[in-house]
Parts: sequence; C-alpha cells; structure tokens
Amino acid sequence: MPVNLTRNAIAMMNSGDVNSKPLVQVVDIKLIGNSQERYRFLLSDSESTQHAMLATQLNEQVRTGRVKKGSIIQLIDYICSTVQNRRIIVVLNMETIIPEYEIIGNPKLPTGSEPEANKSMPNNNLLEPSTRSTNNRYSAPAPANKAQSFQPTIQPAYQPPPNYKIQGPIMKNEAPARIIPIAALNPYQGRWAIKARVTAKGDLRRYNNARGDGKVFSFDLLDSDGGEIRVTCFNAVVDRFYNVIEVGKVYLISKGSLKPAQKNFNHLKNEWEIFLESNSTVELCPDEDGSIPRQQFSFRPITEIESAENNSLLDVIGIVISVNPSVPILRKNGMETQRRILNLKDASGKSVELTLWGDFCNKEGQKLQEMVDSGLFPVLAVKAGKVNDFNGKSVGTISSTQLFIDPDCPEAQGLRAWFESGGRNTASISISKELMPGGSKNEIRKTLTQIKDEGLGRSDKPDWVTAKATVVFIKTDNFCYTACPLMVGDRQCNKKVTQSGNKRWLCDRCNQEFEECDYRYLLQVQIEDHTGLTWVTAFQEAGEEILGCSAKEMYLLKYELQDDTRFGEIIRSRLFHQYLFRLKIKEELYGDEQRVKITVVKVDKVNYSAESRYLLDMVTKNFPNRKQF
Repeated sequence: MPVNLTRNAIAMMNSGDVNSKPLVQVVDIKLIGNSQERYRFLLSDSESTQHAMLATQLNEQVRTGRVKKGSIIQLIDYICSTVQNRRIIVVLNMETIIPEYEIIGNPKLPTGSEPEANKSMPNNNLLEPSTRSTNNRYSAPAPANKAQSFQPTIQPAYQPPPNYKIQGPIMKNEAPARIIPIAALNPYQGRWAIKARVTAKGDLRRYNNARGDGKVFSFDLLDSDGGEIRVTCFNAVVDRFYNVIEVGKVYLISKGSLKPAQKNFNHLKNEWEIFLESNSTVELCPDEDGSIPRQQFSFRPITEIESAENNSLLDVIGIVISVNPSVPILRKNGMETQRRILNLKDASGKSVELTLWGDFCNKEGQKLQEMVDSGLFPVLAVKAGKVNDFNGKSVGTISSTQLFIDPDCPEAQGLRAWFESGGRNTASISISKELMPGGSKNEIRKTLTQIKDEGLGRSDKPDWVTAKATVVFIKTDNFCYTACPLMVGDRQCNKKVTQSGNKRWLCDRCNQEFEECDYRYLLQVQIEDHTGLTWVTAFQEAGEEILGCSAKEMYLLKYELQDDTRFGEIIRSRLFHQYLFRLKIKEELYGDEQRVKITVVKVDKVNYSAESRYLLDMVTKNFPNRKQF
C-alpha cells in the first residue's frame, strides 16, 4: 500500500502542537533571501499544505540532495509562529524517510491563500526584503502504481530536552519560553530561550554620533550543541547587564531581538546576532552537568594565515619560541598603550609574529616572557586574533581576543608532542616581515656570490632568499633614527621626527608634537660567507637581533652618556657571529643611479642541528647515487 502520511498533521501543527512527530511530504522547495540563504518548503499531509521555513543549520540537506521535492520527511523538532497574521512552521530538526516519492493525494494550498505570484513571504524589519514566489497552484497525480507496497520505518519518538523553569515573576497567562539550540534561532520565532555559557566579554565602549552619546558592550555565548552567537547591549541595557555577565558562567537568556551579524566585527559562525532590550531576561543557571564546553576553537594552521584576508579574525595555536620586551606606544589620540611582539611556530613548518596590545602585554605577555626566559616554550592558543598584511602576514590582539597558555585541548597536546619529539629543532619559515604572498621564494637558499651572479633583484618584483653568513663589520654612524611613536590605525607611524625649539618632537606626517620619540635601527652591516662579501640594511627587529639590545639603549650610550668605550664593546662583541639572514633584494633608484638594495627581513641564530639536516638533504638531492659510508 502507499505511504501513509500523518493524518491532519497540518491542522495539528497550526493548532500549536509541537510534541507530535508527523510524517509529511515536501511538495515544493524555494531558495529565498539575498545576503542570507534560506529555504522555504511547502509541506503536505496529503490533503492540506503549509508553508515552512528551514533552519539554516539544515540547509546542507537540501544542497546535497538528501531532501528534495517529493521527499517524505519526519519533523522531529519544529515551531509554529505567526508572522504578519500568517502561520509559518520553522523546521529545527527532521529526518528524511524516503528521499524520492511520487506526490501523495491532492494537496491544496493553505486556506485563504492567494496565487503565489501575487504575494511575498512574510518578513519583518530584521530580515532582507521579501522574496516573491512564482509558484502556481499545485495539483498532483495519484500514485502511479497502487499495487506497490511500501511501509517506511518511522524513527523513534523524539524526546525534547526539559524546559528550564524560569524563576521570578511571569506575566499573567504567559508560559515559560521553550529552550532551543542557538543554531535554531531565527527571526520567525515569536518566543524563545537559550541556555549557554559566556566564553568572552568585551570592554564597555562609549561612542558619539549624530544621535548623541552612547555606550555598548558585547559578549559571546556557547551552548551544549556547539552553537555560538554574539549578544550586544546598548545604553540603558548596558546598565542592567554589564555587571551581571561573567565569563565562564551559564545563563538562560530570552526576549531578545535577532539582527544580521556584522561580520566585520563578529568572527562567530552565526548569521545572526542577539540584541538585548528593556524587557529581555538574563538569569544565572547552575552548571550542574557541565554539558556546555568552556570554549570552542576553530584553529587555522599558520601556513594558512598567509592566504587569509587582511583584517579577518581567526583562531591560531602554536609554540611560543620568542618573546620581546613590552614597549610603550603613543597612539594618535595622545593616549599611551603597551605593545609586545612574540613569535609562534607550529608543525606546518611556518612561524608567525603575534602582536599583543594593552593589558595583554602585562598579563599573559609577562607570563610568557618569564616562561621562555626560563627555557620553557609554552603552547599558546589565540581566539579571535586579527590578521594584518603589513610587511607580510601577522596576527594581533583586539578587545575580543582571548589568550590561553597551555590549554587543555587535543590540539595543544598534539602540538606539545610534536615539539618534544623533534619539532623544537625543526627550522620554520616566518610568514611575517615583508614576505611575498605565498612565501615560497623565502625558502630559497643562496650564497652571497649567487645573489650578484644571478642578477637577483633586477626584475619588476623583489627576490626573497635566505643566506647563511657571518657579521664582519657594523657601521656606527647614523645607526638609528628618531621615529614617531604615534599609531596610525593599528600600526606605529615610524616616520622620522625632528626636535622643535621647545624640546618637543614633531612629526610632519601626523602633524603632532610629543615629549618622547621612539628610536629605530637603520644598521648598515657587512656580512660574509665562503663565497664573498656584501652590504645589507637591517631595520628595527633585525637590528635588535644583531646587536642584542634596543636602538634607544645604543643611542643613549653614544649621544647622551657619551660612553664610547661601552658602545664600542657592544659593537665588537657582535662581530663574527653567524646567522641565517632572510633577505629582500630589490633594485631602487638613488639619484640618477639604479642600485640593488639588500634588506634584512629577519635574523635567526643558526640552529646547527637543523642546519646539519638541511645540508644532508642537499647532499641527498644533488648526489642521489653516492656511496653509503
């Protein structure tokens, strides 16, 4: 006999019954929406039909063809809402019983429906403009072969999770909102509640625009199903909830509005964002079963950061291999902050520069420096780091970034095992500091003579090579310059500044004066390998690595304290040290003359264990038929 759909299923759902698990048929599917994709179903119980919206977490079932026109499905979890005086079923969970089947019965459009071509799907001001449908009235044939007998296997009855009893006063005749997964949230729901853990809380920010002054803060939620969403509060709502919300605690939240997430500022994988209002409720829940994770990561290997878009937000994890001291930075608005730079490496064979700003420098940053200085190399997980493509790819902290030192997660354990089993001696290529997109040329090893003989740097684009060489001479005239410490965006200005008559420093670019300037290296260094000599230019970080101290310390020794003896001792102590130099080679115009300029992008001390393996690999590649000793 033919498949038996649940009798009067449409009427039951429209009456508010959400506990039955009806068997219905999909008789039409339409893709609607502009920026946010949504699928609209026309469901049938063989006699009546009803419009339904598919929750976005189920979109993949339509895209992959698991659900199509004619499919027999069982509704496991759903909500029936009224939007603009029309009933809409929102499907939150379902099972495909039969992927393909002939249309059953002679289903009719919902009572009072006008032709689809003359109306649009309901929406509210939180959604994209209505999308019009061009369906005609549907009339389906009876089953082709009544002799066929098929009895589908009905899934076991779904048991919804128990509702959390809301404490406190409840409006008369108003039942508690039903707890649903974060992934099921959508603007078609009239009443909802979510139970989730706060994983991050942003700073309280004040702003001023055409409508006046205001304040805002946001926090991120994670539920037991792995769904994440950001919650934002403005003005009077901030006063209600800012001191209530604590990171790590679990809350029951209801009566908020949903709006499309602003992806420029929101890294969570959710198309919606919750805005709390004056009637919203936020109640602390006991975390008895611990079913909601403390944190959720979506780590990207460092090698993938090379192709990440500028200003994008991502999670990254790596071994901290170096930590620079924290330095004061004067922002363009005149406020001072702290900056600390460290480097991460992972098993992808790449390393990346991570810039810590503000409080991160003195909290996690200081702890990391103490660990590295004591010979420990901790694992650091960065959640919501911001990608920057200035001078190569790097990652920086923002207000919503979170840092986790030696976190208890499988990725951290795997990284630690790799590092201890030989990863600490594995050479890594930095994707930071003026590396070409893709970074492949940075891995090319050249001798100093090859740089000249092969004419590197004379094409339209610079060449990027690595050379192992020894420092043999350092020029001490004009070894550094006075630089602007102000911030332009999220980068320091660094333009050369001059001292005015009032003993203050002036930056022509920023058009501001300030009490203290920064000091940055501009070293001219002669390096030598077994093939020859060449001059290179080393800027700030490379200069610090070569001389072992900051440009400000050297400037004070030479020009303020006039301690030429100590200054000379430092210079001499840095000669005849061997390094791996990452070099950028580019022809530039000096006056009327074209010259090849070699700039040091990065300096690494030679790891002789890794270098021995490199040389052995070179021998193997160049002499594959050599005799074994």
